[in-house]
Amino acid sequence: MNIRINDLPDTLRPRERMAREGAAALSDAEILAIFLRVGVKGQSAIEIGRRLLQTHGGLSALGQLDLSQLSAEHGLGLAKAAQLAAAFELGARVAREHGRLTPLDSPIAAYDTFAPQMRHLPCESLRIALLDTRLRATRYLTISDGTVNETIAHPRDILHPVVLHRAHGFLLVHNHPSGDPSPSRADRDLTRRIAEAAALLQVNFLDHLIIGRPSPHHEPYFSFQESGLL
Repeated sequence: MNIRINDLPDTLRPRERMAREGAAALSDAEILAIFLRVGVKGQSAIEIGRRLLQTHGGLSALGQLDLSQLSAEHGLGLAKAAQLAAAFELGARVAREHGRLTPLDSPIAAYDTFAPQMRHLPCESLRIALLDTRLRATRYLTISDGTVNETIAHPRDILHPVVLHRAHGFLLVHNHPSGDPSPSRADRDLTRRIAEAAALLQVNFLDHLIIGRPSPHHEPYFSFQESGLL
């Protein structure tokens, strides 16, 4: 028999638990249930949240779905899908704002800023952070979106916003949808060409970071600067 959230004792209801114990005490499925509010016949809101997480592999992957994909999920519809999409967008904006306040002065700081937005993207995306003299981001820009294993950009496309906005320096970031951040030959060639062009323009190319996913077989990111290749 399906158990609705309203049928649960107060000690197990997500909203009541959040009020009593704080948001951190809730599971991912319970957090989703708060946005969903009610379930459908045969599934409570918590069970819908649990199914979504299992189907898509977690919150990060779920957050990469667009509104049409979310609304097609059983138990959502347009209204609930819009609420979830808005929640994920708020999270992304918080991460970007945090990045503007936190110096991107190390590969791990850059990874912590970009990974929530990029590690589950289905295609490669090339992005740039323009930095001030304290290495804080003043702008985030998407240079190009590519295929499952390639994104195409010319050094002029990358350096144009750096010069246009008179940035002190810049950080280049792209993701590998496979999860393995090991650089390809194309990644190495692009980094070398950008470094040469940046040197001519006398702008600081701080790092090229490749975002992957955590695995026992490799690190979750690759830093050209950390690896001595920049």
